[in-house]
Amino acid sequence: MTDTLAATRSETPLGYFKRTWRQNIIYIGFIVVFLFFALTLHDKGFLTPNNILNIARQTAMIAVMAVAMTLVLSSGEIDLSVGAVAGLASVTTAMAIAWGGVPAGIAAGIMTGVTVGLINGFLSTRLMIPTFLTTLAMMGIAKGTAMWISGTAAIPVLDRTYPAIFGGGNIGPIPTLLLWMLAVGVIGHVVLRRTKFGRQVLAVGGNVVAARYSGINTGRIKLWVIVISAVTAALAGMLYAGRLQTGRFQLGEGDELSVIAAVVLGGTSLFGGKGTVVGSIIGALMIGVINNGLILMGLEYSQQLIARGGIIILAVALSQAGTRTNG
Repeated sequence: MTDTLAATRSETPLGYFKRTWRQNIIYIGFIVVFLFFALTLHDKGFLTPNNILNIARQTAMIAVMAVAMTLVLSSGEIDLSVGAVAGLASVTTAMAIAWGGVPAGIAAGIMTGVTVGLINGFLSTRLMIPTFLTTLAMMGIAKGTAMWISGTAAIPVLDRTYPAIFGGGNIGPIPTLLLWMLAVGVIGHVVLRRTKFGRQVLAVGGNVVAARYSGINTGRIKLWVIVISAVTAALAGMLYAGRLQTGRFQLGEGDELSVIAAVVLGGTSLFGGKGTVVGSIIGALMIGVINNGLILMGLEYSQQLIARGGIIILAVALSQAGTRTNG
């Protein structure tokens, strides 16, 4: 062990980089992508403070949902309903604000997430329906419910207090959306890395049979991560409603793909047992930088889709290669 410590201390920076680059690929990739757009788009305002803050605003909801999705994937499950739940929560929140003010709106948004999470969790842990199927069905149910109760119309948020707290305001120069993203990220990181619950999540995802024999209530752990995912998706919907000052069933549509891509891009295993909240947030920011950069480059929407898909596939392939190498 002494020899190993001595070798580590005498290791050159280049040697350290060669030894650890795979496990840090998401951070290296983020820096490379950011520098690429910074150099090629320096004359189009990419590095202006307003554009950087816009990237943070546009990415915040994806990053918030990615934190909870990290727990879900780490436990060996998946949640495809997060985008639709965000849209439903934006509608229920806006409707409740119109009826009973901000407290009613906050309660309605949170209860939307709790209700959806309990339904998904019950079906998956009690009836043993795979979460892929459960949440795929819930995606349609949540979207249909949002369309039904809103009459497919946008529900305005007229109260000025709500947007100031949930996504539409600033504290000094800092957008509240950025503060929400950081707060959820810190909580998620601490839960996954510093608590008994987080260790149990990783144990269940790594080997559910071994976790069960070691005394972990695997059903309860999976129920909790599914509920947490739905509540966090509802929070993202509440942030959408605050930022856009409206609740619409279209909000969050398709976000599940970006969320899962960000989490896997960040180094979390699709097969469970390994997860990193910090990596997931960096993955979300990387997707936000790519989206913003491609728009500023003036690419047509079809070209943006192709370029974005190619970059994400390459980055995920490198990230998962690093995961396998270190696993």
